[in-house]
Amino acid sequence: MRTAVFSTKSYDREWLEKANQGKFHELVFFESSLKETSVKLAEGFQAVCVFVNDDLNSVVIEQLARYGIRLIVLRCAGFNNVDIASAHAHNITVLRVPAYSPHAVAEHAVALILTLNRKTHKAYNRVREGNFSVERLNGFELHNKITGVIGTGRIGEEFASIMQGFGSRVVAFDRNPKPTLISRGIEYRPMDELLRIADIVSLHCPLTPETHHLINKHSLKKMKKGAMLINTSRGKLIDTEAVIEALKTGHLGYLGMDVYEQEENLFFRDLSERIIADDKIARLMTFPNVLITAHQAFFTDYAMMQIAETTIKNMSDFEKNTINPANLVTPDMIK
Repeated sequence: MRTAVFSTKSYDREWLEKANQGKFHELVFFESSLKETSVKLAEGFQAVCVFVNDDLNSVVIEQLARYGIRLIVLRCAGFNNVDIASAHAHNITVLRVPAYSPHAVAEHAVALILTLNRKTHKAYNRVREGNFSVERLNGFELHNKITGVIGTGRIGEEFASIMQGFGSRVVAFDRNPKPTLISRGIEYRPMDELLRIADIVSLHCPLTPETHHLINKHSLKKMKKGAMLINTSRGKLIDTEAVIEALKTGHLGYLGMDVYEQEENLFFRDLSERIIADDKIARLMTFPNVLITAHQAFFTDYAMMQIAETTIKNMSDFEKNTINPANLVTPDMIK
């Protein structure tokens, strides 16, 4: 299958080419993201392969259909950047990688917690400068703290398990509680109660119209003063302006995020020699109690292998008409 691969980095090409050995798909790599101004690059292909910051709105979908594109294959689990209803209307199949390494993302969420809490990033810089003082490096123990998990899919479940290993009491919110988690001592609570009692709140839910700005000025007010907020899921779960205000007043104690609601203009690029025009993220970076990573939670060797192999298999399955239903994205999945 002749496929245009968008938003390509060196590691994408390396892993996809390795997974494609013996599969004989023709992969053509583009560094450009797929959007209205670049959709013409898809002409002459049968499929497009995209990532989280490609923008496949209805205009792009319509143009892809005109070019004869039959398949959109996502190198990720999320699909909020694709107009699924439009793709369905134009008879374009959308396949994704629903799970590649829940451990990778869950472990990164814990890394954000530990770094923010124990200030290891600041200690590292101090020691390199010959400063061995521990002033202002005090943190808190995770043992006996209450960790709130919003969303207990595979990543949320793995994160909850790790936090239990630290001796943290884990409370969770999900519309579909898992009996297996309840049997392991995880307590499902209403959202308002979780926000009120949790010392740490970690987001592991998908982005849907219902969860857009789930964390806003109202939900932040319900959180315990000084609590920590972690987001390794989707940037638009958080209202950035509201979080900035909560940090300024001191109500929100810590913020760790691997995603950002305007990340498509920033992440996966080297902007070290440019002026950052995004005032919100620039303001966030001034807070000493904020830690931002650039959407790297998924980025492990095992996860990249899984993503590449599932992506190539999705293409092969589509050609053979043997699609895995678990990887198919349909309009009824949009809430």
